Amino acid sequence: MGDWIVSIAGTETGARLALGLALFSALAHAVFGAINKGGVDPFLNRGAINLWYGAIVAPFALFWLPLPDPRLWFWLGISYLVHIVYEYLQASAFEKGDFTLVYPIARGTGPLVALVLAATIFHERFSAWQWAGGILLSGAIIGLAVVNIRRTPGAGSLGPAIRAALATGFMLAAYTAVDAYGIRQAANPFTFLAWFFVLGAFGFPFIALARWRRLTVRPPLRPLVWRGLIGAVVALFSFSAVMTATRIDSVGQTAALRETSIIFATAIGVLVFRERIDAARLILIAVIAAGAVLVEVG
Repeated sequence: MGDWIVSIAGTETGARLALGLALFSALAHAVFGAINKGGVDPFLNRGAINLWYGAIVAPFALFWLPLPDPRLWFWLGISYLVHIVYEYLQASAFEKGDFTLVYPIARGTGPLVALVLAATIFHERFSAWQWAGGILLSGAIIGLAVVNIRRTPGAGSLGPAIRAALATGFMLAAYTAVDAYGIRQAANPFTFLAWFFVLGAFGFPFIALARWRRLTVRPPLRPLVWRGLIGAVVALFSFSAVMTATRIDSVGQTAALRETSIIFATAIGVLVFRERIDAARLILIAVIAAGAVLVEVG
């Protein structure tokens, strides 16, 4: 399977598969964000998720896939550090603000920054229409966040949530570049993915454990365990899909298309968290979709 993934990189088949994987990852990531946001505490949720996905993948990493070489271990180490910071900031944002407030802010920096990083680091070329699509995507997502801020009661007290979400967005762009570069250093892309998940089990769970010990009233473990398992399965599909897409096709296009997750996230915010949506938000969502189309076909 890994050899086939490598063999279709840069081909028409690879481009079609990458498109499907990026859109699938967008949906899965929105679901993952809702799982992480919900429940008793986003820090505990994230710790449980990481423990589960490390345990699920460990047998494949240890007994089925080849071990990483020294160069790949280096990039896995960089990825490990970047993701701990990203996950902490994301949990902080979810703790401080509504899902439909912090999620668009965190994702809004992604499309345009992804195109810039892809052009700079991976020497990818994009047409003027694709750049316009990236600007539309980022602008509309940030616009959605601004609308949400203005229509949220007590918006003046949202500074910590907004700052955490903005920092999350910058770290998202950083991990996209690091991981896209790292997975290209692996002869078998699944080696990178498997060890990414295994190492993740030894990162954020320690932060979650420290938080658990500080709680005066600790939540029951059973719901947390189940939320962690479901979140881990979603994370495995979401991250593996987007990273595989960056391996076989354009990093910039894949990363930008993944930010259409905000469309799914808004639907989840309305249907699951009972957050309101109006005409202005619907118009911005349509602009986001238009930007995504331009990035893909421009």
